[in-house]
Amino acid sequence: MAETGLDAFADVLDGPVYVVTVAASGTRSGCLVGFASQCSIRPPRFVVWLSKLNHTFRVAQSASHLAVHVLDHAEGPLAELFGGETGDRVDKFARVDWRPSADGSPVLAGARAWFVGRIATRLDAGDHVGFVLAPTEVSPPVPTPPALLRYGDVKDIAPGHPA
Repeated sequence: MAETGLDAFADVLDGPVYVVTVAASGTRSGCLVGFASQCSIRPPRFVVWLSKLNHTFRVAQSASHLAVHVLDHAEGPLAELFGGETGDRVDKFARVDWRPSADGSPVLAGARAWFVGRIATRLDAGDHVGFVLAPTEVSPPVPTPPALLRYGDVKDIAPGHPA
């Protein structure tokens, strides 16, 4: 399939977006992620794909865990911060409420739901690397959100880093 064909296919999708956060070697980082999915039921696994150009990717290289956050539609400003700024220039965590998880991963207070996962494996797939996560900590159950923040809601955010 030609790249333009795949682009056209992807344009009709409007999946959820996530904020992924990480802490390693005294550095915190986080970014908005559009490529992510549950990838196994037994054992439970979830994969998030980070661009190799992203500050979060560089921090995640030496991390043992990542935190994955789901946002409500009303959390657009949080998506704007984590999608439109880069940790190379901005301390995003100075601008939001957060707490460290059991392993030290930053957990955002404004997220609808979140989980922390141990990095079980990394998959190099070109310009992105997939981090397969084994859940270690999960937010308390939450009611179904009125409207999750989706790709269509954030597609106009100018990225802090090129993809």
